Amino acid sequence: MLRSFKLSDPVINSETTVSHDIAYNTRAGKSSHFRHIKPIKALTFGEALFDIIKDSAHLGGAPLNLAAHLAKLGAKPAVITAVGKDKLGEILLARARAMGIDTSYILIDEKKPTGTVTVELQAEGIPVFTINEGVAWDAITPDEEKFRALSGEEWDVFCFGTLAQRTEENRKTLERLLSEIRSKHFFYDINLRTGFYKKEWILFSLEHTTILKMNEEEADWLSNLISDIADPCKPFCSYEVFCRFLTGKYPGISVICITKGPRGAAVYHKGVYEEVEATPVRVADTVGAGDAFSAGFLYACLSGQGVSKAASIASILGTYVASKPGSVPEYSEELREKLKAWGLDLSSVRN
Repeated sequence: MLRSFKLSDPVINSETTVSHDIAYNTRAGKSSHFRHIKPIKALTFGEALFDIIKDSAHLGGAPLNLAAHLAKLGAKPAVITAVGKDKLGEILLARARAMGIDTSYILIDEKKPTGTVTVELQAEGIPVFTINEGVAWDAITPDEEKFRALSGEEWDVFCFGTLAQRTEENRKTLERLLSEIRSKHFFYDINLRTGFYKKEWILFSLEHTTILKMNEEEADWLSNLISDIADPCKPFCSYEVFCRFLTGKYPGISVICITKGPRGAAVYHKGVYEEVEATPVRVADTVGAGDAFSAGFLYACLSGQGVSKAASIASILGTYVASKPGSVPEYSEELREKLKAWGLDLSSVRN
């Protein structure tokens, strides 16, 4: 079923929502029922670094960007990552705290430096990344005390990606986190980076996912991978068919988001495939736009908004970030008013 909506109209009577009053997902076999009376608690895992764009350093890394935008929307995010015992590490920690991110689970590595990525912007602000290896976030290894603290909390969503799985240490940490922490949802942003992904990492991640997000290129790649597993002679004819097969193969996945850049996004939930359009903007750079989309979608969904409405809110936030330099720009008053029209009032939240 295909339905399209325009962002000019903030009124959507969605037929599907992501329920709050559901049991926590946990690989340890525990469950409890919970309805939001406190700010949304999100835990993100993976890379934290500085993007070097045109000789300027910007705080970056998808897990950190996601946490920053969630904080700006009113959530209470924490990040599991590592920084070096150096000046960049000090700056990263200070800025993360200033943005409202819980840094309790950010480790300090005395041997490896804080991560950096060189970003070159091509046509239409499309980034090309040179990702340095052997950096602090390549060894995210919490001690037993931190693991106990993490598993002792109740999270609304645990967020992870693919890039940080490039080291064995991180894969072991992620596997343990997925088996021990209590979280209502497990959000996987495929977020492929050339040279830093393997088929087995992605298939493992899909098995532990409840909300899946990817862009069109990643959807095409995953579609080819999955269709080869299903029937190499019958590739998927549409994203809707692809999503239907994927949720059939991985029944834990309840929602799939596919971002389409200036053409908006698609979302699949409970057998319904929907598309939302994006408002055209002049692109400054697209670094962090996908993370902003993820934050908007998760915050709206976990606040009780319908899936299609959440996708529209996410597209508004993603296109706004694409129109500004850097991955976490200040939110303008115009953006705040636009989000308020869609049901998100940020008047009491820091900018």
